[in-house]
Amino acid sequence: MTKKEYSRYQKSVISGYYNNLDTIMLQKLGELVTELYLADTQARRDRLWQRAHKAMIKLKIPPAIIDHIMKKQDVEILAKNLQDWQGGKNKRK
Repeated sequence: MTKKEYSRYQKSVISGYYNNLDTIMLQKLGELVTELYLADTQARRDRLWQRAHKAMIKLKIPPAIIDHIMKKQDVEILAKNLQDWQGGKNKRK
């Protein structure tokens, strides 16, 4: 298989995505918080919490914080932490 060559524009789009990945993941996590508030079944909440867990891992949130949030599975706790992360108060590694 040959190596795929990207155009200059494609390279800039890919680079921009990875440069803004934190912002994208924070926005996605915010959307998940909203969906969790509105979830009407336990199965839906479980799927949303799994997605939130993956997003926090991609954001490189410290494992102790992720474990605490996932253990409690309280949307209020997740929302409060998200506000801190968006404001840069809680430094991620």
